[in-house]
Amino acid sequence: MIKIDMNSPEFIERMEKTVRFTDKVIAQFGWEYNPQEDVNEGVQMGLARNKIMYNKLFCPCFMVEEVDGKPQSVDNRTCPCTPAIEKEIPELGACHCGIFCTPEFAAAKRIELGMEEATHTHSRGLTLEEAKMLVNKSELDSDEMISLLEARELKMVDFKLVDVREHMEWQMAHIQGADALVPTSSFFQTWDEQGYSKDDNIILYCHVGSRSAHVAKILTDMEYMHIGNLTHGIVAYGGEKEK
Repeated sequence: MIKIDMNSPEFIERMEKTVRFTDKVIAQFGWEYNPQEDVNEGVQMGLARNKIMYNKLFCPCFMVEEVDGKPQSVDNRTCPCTPAIEKEIPELGACHCGIFCTPEFAAAKRIELGMEEATHTHSRGLTLEEAKMLVNKSELDSDEMISLLEARELKMVDFKLVDVREHMEWQMAHIQGADALVPTSSFFQTWDEQGYSKDDNIILYCHVGSRSAHVAKILTDMEYMHIGNLTHGIVAYGGEKEK
């Protein structure tokens, strides 16, 4: 597992350069930052980490793989990536990682966040039958994940909750109740160390759901039978987190 010291002079310097880089991108395209500051910080730290690890500003929300002996981002995502510039931001209002937004999207998100704070209620408890059905879903939202963690505490169901982000992201915050960290940068080695059975119920999560979806496909191809994904990642998770 690759560990980068967030307090090291190297990382602090790289983080400062990364923030200046994203500031320039914002100014160049007339975008705004996401109103959720933790989203922006997480992406900036991921970009800084990838620059140190790969000497490229690979998008932190996509896996990096070896191709002909060289690191390459899945979908060729290097910030600011072409899909964000040409499709995601013009059509959806924000890039996949969520850091870059149109002014209109940012304004709507600020209103939405205010509404969520006022109206969010905790997910209801599950019956045993509901819990057993839910733990086998391939895609889960935040409330479903919260309910499943509650059901697991009551020993209604059993599953492994696996974070596939990097060690630095785990240190910043991870879902309370996560069982393991299996970073995509050292996935196969770290995964084997967990000793999970191919019959285990396994739920994956990452920052916004892209890396975990990619890992879910890999594990399905490896004949793991019960793989779930937290669709929008930890940034959309409304439950308890730990640092």
